[in-house]
Amino acid sequence: MTLPLAVLDFVGIEYGESAHSALEGAVGIARAVEAAGYRRYWVSEHHNMRSLACSAPEILTAHVAAHTDTIRVGAAGIMLPNHAPFKVAEVFRTLMAMHPGRIDLALGRAPGTDPLTAHVLRRGLRLDPGAEFPGQVGELLAFLGDGFPAEHPYAPLVAAPVVDEMPQLFMLGSSAYGPRFAAVNGLSAVFAHHMSPDLAVEELRSYRRDFTPRNEGDQPYSAISVLAFASDDADAVLEFRAGWALTMQNLARGIREPLRPEQVREHAQSQAFRRTVTDDGRILAGEAKHVVERLAELKEQAQTDEVVIVTPVLDRTRRTASFQELAQAWPV
Repeated sequence: MTLPLAVLDFVGIEYGESAHSALEGAVGIARAVEAAGYRRYWVSEHHNMRSLACSAPEILTAHVAAHTDTIRVGAAGIMLPNHAPFKVAEVFRTLMAMHPGRIDLALGRAPGTDPLTAHVLRRGLRLDPGAEFPGQVGELLAFLGDGFPAEHPYAPLVAAPVVDEMPQLFMLGSSAYGPRFAAVNGLSAVFAHHMSPDLAVEELRSYRRDFTPRNEGDQPYSAISVLAFASDDADAVLEFRAGWALTMQNLARGIREPLRPEQVREHAQSQAFRRTVTDDGRILAGEAKHVVERLAELKEQAQTDEVVIVTPVLDRTRRTASFQELAQAWPV
């Protein structure tokens, strides 16, 4: 039995460390949460960031899966407008052939980056990602196993290697579009509470209510991703909040560098920042028991099957300890 918990890792590169160390650190986190009983470990897709090492989540999925034994591993997500659906099908079928029964694939329609990088990723094509996305998903599902009608020009194609399973498919969302698309198309859904906390509960409840099975017997399945950090150290909790605030400020200014630890500490101790700290439910941080109670309450309100923990920007030792404490406090 595993806990209804997952980790979404941005694979942050800490100040002064190499990308190699960050990737080794990601493997260490995956192993730690596997031992703690987590159900999944996911990596995100972001580009043009000196502070992150997650530009190739499919490669990270293979690397982490090879260094773990039982935990499900995947990308949350593959930003489909950046990729050819046929190639995504080939990559994830290869992953399933390497690690049967352990591969997840979450799909997003955002670029995961800035407009210029998105332009380069799409090789200069002038496309409307929103308009193209449903067709891309349809192609991907067909290549992964649904198949095309006999008269379709892609019907003769095979996404190799051929395997007997599908990855567990999720649709990502931070707006109403994601969960509604998942419901209409019979997919599992993940909603980013960490990006849109005001929408999360109602949209996930609507997803479950409106779910239409894609295949006979399919049931709705959803998860909610939440910014959460567990620690008895009040300074560590404040630094987690400060680090996230600085990260958001930097992204708005086009700054994509790792945060300096002293910069985070100074910001956390500043009166200007302390005046802004409120327990508004966007970030759940504090003692593990308290955080778990809040997470369980949110899970029940949103009628979700899992909670995905998002704990960015802090040093890896603190993050790992938080994941372990949350697992220990989670009611079995």
